[in-house]
Amino acid sequence: MSENTKTPAAKPRKVKGKTVIDIQKCKGCELCTVACKEDAIRLSKDINNLGYRYAVVIDDVCTGCTNCALVCPDGVIKVYRTSGKKKELVASISDVKDSINVKIDNPSMDDLSSMEYL
Repeated sequence: MSENTKTPAAKPRKVKGKTVIDIQKCKGCELCTVACKEDAIRLSKDINNLGYRYAVVIDDVCTGCTNCALVCPDGVIKVYRTSGKKKELVASISDVKDSINVKIDNPSMDDLSSMEYL
């Protein structure tokens, strides 16, 4: 195989993300798929108990940026970050009624400088 045909190796990351979606409450609005810069979320071909195609996560490319949780109108997404052996919840929106209050615990300067607002 020549040098020109090799696929570049994925850049190792110090911080990795893990996104958890409550698939039975997801309405498949696709806002999270648009907000995800890593293309780590897509719609399933399956249907949940509500009759919607729901969002599913490809965790190996998730960076834990929290964009998906911030745009989810139903608050069904939780985002975790792992750094070394430490895993922590960094974004969760719950009890959505009429308005949403968002809190991101201990954002780093890297988080703030790379955050894009939709």
